[in-house]
Amino acid sequence: MLGELFQDVSGGHNILQTVCVESESIEKYDAPESLRPLEETRFIHTSTTAGITARYGETKIAAAIVGHADLRLGAAVKPLLEAHLAISDRFRGIRQVASWNADREAIFSPGVPGLLQNRFFRQGLACLKEYDLCYETFLYHPQMMELVDLARAFPDITMVLDHIGGPLHIGPYANRRQEIFGEWKKGITALAACPNIHVKLGGLGLPLSGFGWSERKAPPDSREMAAATATYYLWCIEKFGVERCMFESNFPVEKESCSYTVLWNSFKRITRDFSGDERKSLFFSTASRVYRL
Repeated sequence: MLGELFQDVSGGHNILQTVCVESESIEKYDAPESLRPLEETRFIHTSTTAGITARYGETKIAAAIVGHADLRLGAAVKPLLEAHLAISDRFRGIRQVASWNADREAIFSPGVPGLLQNRFFRQGLACLKEYDLCYETFLYHPQMMELVDLARAFPDITMVLDHIGGPLHIGPYANRRQEIFGEWKKGITALAACPNIHVKLGGLGLPLSGFGWSERKAPPDSREMAAATATYYLWCIEKFGVERCMFESNFPVEKESCSYTVLWNSFKRITRDFSGDERKSLFFSTASRVYRL
C-alpha cells in the first residue's frame, strides 16, 4: 500500500517515478472474469492521484500503469483495452505472464502452456498496436525462444521481458548453475536480436533463482547481491545495449530477499564503471521511453 511503498522509496535513492505492473491482487469477483482486471487499474489510478500522493513527497507513484487482459479473447479484447484507457490516462500496456513448466517444483508463477503460440492470444496481441500499448510478460528460461518467435511475428509491438527471462535454479534445475547459465545466455542473445524487445534487469531475488536469500536469517547486503547477480545483468546489457535495458525493483515481491535500498545499491555497484549516459539509460531513460513517462 502507499504508506509502505513510500517507506521503501524514501531510503536514500532519488526515486522520481514508479511504474505499477499488474499483480492480480485487486479484483472485483462479482464481475465477469474478463472484466475483473479493470478493478485493479481503477484502484491504482484513484489511489495514486497527485492530491493523495503529494503528502508523501516528490516521487510520482504509478506514473505509468501496466494492467492485465486475457489476450486469448482475440479481437473481443478491444472493449477491455478501451475500458482500461478510459479509467486512467496513465495506462500503458498489458501484461499476461507466459511462465509455465511441467515440473511443479520449478513453478513460481502458474501460466498457460503454449500461451505465446495460441492463435487467439496472437489475435488479441495484435490489437495492442491500435491503442499504442506495449506487451509485457514473464516466462522461464526454457521458454525464451517462444518469445523470440512472437517478437518476430509482431515486430511493430513493443515488448518487455520481466526478470531477465526467469533463469531457473530450483527443483530439477538446482545444482546446475553453470549449465543453466549457458542455456540462458543463448536465449538472451536470441532475444536481443529482436529490436522490439526490452528487458528488465531484476527478478533474481525470487526463490526460483536459487540464491536462497529469502530463507536466510539475515538478508544479503548490496555487495553480496552485486557479486552474485552481476554476470546475469552485464550479459543482458552487453547483448541488448543500455537503450533496451532497465533496472527493476520487482517490489514488494522481492522484499522477502532484501530491502529496496539494498537492491538499488547493488545495481549501482554493478554499473559503477559505466558512463553517466549509460547509467541514465539503465536507471531512467529506457523506462521513461517505453512507458512514456
